[in-house]
Amino acid sequence: MTYVPRLKAKYAEEIRTALKDKFQYKSVMQVPKLEKIVVSQGVGAATADKKLIDASITELTTITGQQAVATKSKKDISNFKLRKGMPVGARVTLRDNNMYEFLDRLISVSLPRIRDFRGINDKGFDGRGNYNLGITEQIIFPEINIDKINKIQGMDITFVTSAGNDIEALELLKQFGLPFKNQNTNNNG
Repeated sequence: MTYVPRLKAKYAEEIRTALKDKFQYKSVMQVPKLEKIVVSQGVGAATADKKLIDASITELTTITGQQAVATKSKKDISNFKLRKGMPVGARVTLRDNNMYEFLDRLISVSLPRIRDFRGINDKGFDGRGNYNLGITEQIIFPEINIDKINKIQGMDITFVTSAGNDIEALELLKQFGLPFKNQNTNNNG
């Protein structure tokens, strides 16, 4: 028997039928699914120090378990001393088993390690069913050795779903266990 990640099995057994019943889909194939997770890190200071890109690539590779690649600038910007084709960040695109493993570690281990964590904001949707989550420190991931990093950096995590709108995507991500803030407690702020 081959190994199946916990959240992948949960999607097949529970989440798919729950969403089908909630949104009254005619077929199971209409139910939205998580297509990919993109983890990216912008390294603006890399124009001055090329080693920062290598460190960022190494960190993302360690966190995700998949080789990260450098992202390059698309145009020249003289104010930032930026030339077209210079590396300015790193990213990893996770699919299938790697994606579910990363999501599982993110939900159960990394997010609870954030200081004063009260849930993630549900305002990061783009209108087409994709969700963006910004993380301010890479040290929330247990794979990162805090003694070996030279600069604390943030990263963006983008969840790409096949949902047609934000409501379906929010429900899908809630079913996976992403800890969104409770809307009832935000009214007194």
